[in-house]
Amino acid sequence: MTDDAAIRAMRPGLAMRELALAALALLVAVAAVAITEHTRHHSTPAAERQGSYTAVAGSSGPAAFGRRTACGGILRPDTIGVAHPTLPCGAKIFVTYGGATVLTQVIDRGPYVAGREFDLTDALARRLGLEGQKQITWSYARTG
Repeated sequence: MTDDAAIRAMRPGLAMRELALAALALLVAVAAVAITEHTRHHSTPAAERQGSYTAVAGSSGPAAFGRRTACGGILRPDTIGVAHPTLPCGAKIFVTYGGATVLTQVIDRGPYVAGREFDLTDALARRLGLEGQKQITWSYARTG
């Protein structure tokens, strides 16, 4: 058998292997997409999928009155806002506690008490009825 004849004889087998590899690659791709979609929709809590999150928060209290915030304001008894370490200054969020929801914004860096994810101004904590350190629900406010 010549080299050309041997090559022609191998081509159908080679074509079948290439087809099998292509089918396997397609199957792996479909499985990867299915696993990603399943993980994305079933591994996060329902509240997160709807865009709301839970966090531990507490009030900065009256001791903070008169202090300049990292975002450029001065804390007063009627200031409504939150301190958060990474959300940008001015970011608008909804904070919910005990059935009350308030639209507020990030006005400072913080929190300044260990174990908290947010510091609430005294006025915001009073409006929500939050005393001490409690779990809140928060979500981003839609813009535009």
